[in-house]
Amino acid sequence: MRKLLLLAGAVAVLVTLVQAAPRALTVSQRHGDLIAKQIYAYRDWQSTGVRIDQGDRVEIQAEGEWLYTPDEFHGPAGHPRFPAPSFYPVSTGSGGALIGRIGETGGRFVVGERLNMQATQHGILYLRINDDILSDNDGWVAVRIDVTETEDSLP
Repeated sequence: MRKLLLLAGAVAVLVTLVQAAPRALTVSQRHGDLIAKQIYAYRDWQSTGVRIDQGDRVEIQAEGEWLYTPDEFHGPAGHPRFPAPSFYPVSTGSGGALIGRIGETGGRFVVGERLNMQATQHGILYLRINDDILSDNDGWVAVRIDVTETEDSLP
């Protein structure tokens, strides 16, 4: 009888632990805690691997240096003296700035050193340098991406 009571008690403890385990192991993490990526100046559109849903809040922070003009490294904000011409992927902001798009054909936007926006479409986030010829560029910037679901988020 005593063994039966011990076995029943052990089963009760085990059931309690199993029921409590999912709650104890569920941790809410933002994408930014998981995603840190390098974007290279000499590559075309680079997938970050981060899926964004319409309505999500997206914050991108970038730091580092890349070569956009001969012998002049600058950061993700772009070259301070050279505005982007009309034939660049994004014709606003500075040449050599970090730019982005959501999805394969999404609208393009300037990211620079920091961008905080609400997504108007869904898809994978792509980033690159704002330049028309990539083969003479060098370097990279590190980006941190935080995506937060909102009440307006749509899958």
